[in-house]
Amino acid sequence: MIATITYLSYLLTGLYLLVLVYMIRGWGAIKRPALPKREFKSRITILIAARNEEDNIGATINDLLAQDYPRELTEIIIVDDHSTDRTAEIITSYASQGVKLLQLKEEQALNSYKKKAIAEAIKQSTGEIMVATDADCHMGPQWLSTVANYFETYNPVMVSSPVTYYREQSLFERVQTLEFSYLIGLGASFIGNGRASTCNGANLAYRKDVFFEVGGFAGIDDVASGDDELLLQKIAVVYPGRIAFLKDARAVVYTYAKPTLKALLQQRRRWASKSTKYKDKKVVALAVGIWLFNVSLLVNLMAGFWFHALWIVFAIQLLLKFLFEIIFLLPITLFFRRPSLVVLLTILSPVHILYFVYVGFIGNTRKYDWKGRTVR
Repeated sequence: MIATITYLSYLLTGLYLLVLVYMIRGWGAIKRPALPKREFKSRITILIAARNEEDNIGATINDLLAQDYPRELTEIIIVDDHSTDRTAEIITSYASQGVKLLQLKEEQALNSYKKKAIAEAIKQSTGEIMVATDADCHMGPQWLSTVANYFETYNPVMVSSPVTYYREQSLFERVQTLEFSYLIGLGASFIGNGRASTCNGANLAYRKDVFFEVGGFAGIDDVASGDDELLLQKIAVVYPGRIAFLKDARAVVYTYAKPTLKALLQQRRRWASKSTKYKDKKVVALAVGIWLFNVSLLVNLMAGFWFHALWIVFAIQLLLKFLFEIIFLLPITLFFRRPSLVVLLTILSPVHILYFVYVGFIGNTRKYDWKGRTVR
């Protein structure tokens, strides 16, 4: 039995290391784009779905209004998703500066209010390019012009751009920033390898005509989450070579880590819940393989109390995991100008084993709370 466990453990370890090598290659394949100075022509619509964001929405709108992209080519639409606080009032106070408020009024319960909000905003938009972000995000003044320049220079149909956490208040939040960098790097690396699979809706842009061409959120609107990744995968089926990751520091969007473990697990459960709807089943199989690799680490750690030889297997697995993750994460943290975060891998790497197994399990087995609603 020990021989079988050892063999399977090394097999799964080899799979995970191959995935990391694939990701290292994909991140390296993406170069900073050459974006010339130009007179912009594209009309851009910025989309935000907001629910109970009175503490954040004003600062986000101020960042959007401070963009250096031509104001006459910029449209800002914010959809208030049944907020019970002052979110709508705050948005309305910016009406004189061109910020448009839509209020979602759905009498029948939905499982994905956010997708409904975004779809309604797109229907009423006048832009050619939709740029989605979140109500608690911040961006520099060149964010929109950098995204628009990439569209006009390279003619993609969808662009995933970088997102990171900032202004962390604790070690717990800084560890989250490192883990989130891993996730952003994962999505970018798959795009770099020509196999777009994941992205983040806090910084995602796509052509409006392509959104309608693929049927919008039809077929994926039964899952609360997935307005980003599931849409990307629908578009990737039709336009596999025209989805890009914008590796440019000016295009970074900043948001906040979760302050508590409970809030973090709720968020990750929501993200994991959409994996069952992935169109690319090879990616699903790969995710299952990585989950099993982490399970094998836990099995070897626990079984080692009875069979000490398995502790050696566990130590080898953990060491290889740690070394390859450093190689992957260092260039990503350098891009975000936070290379010192890599030191926190000594904490994240072992803790992430239990976390990954737990979230992978509950993300597909239980309902969860999101913005005061219980969804699936």
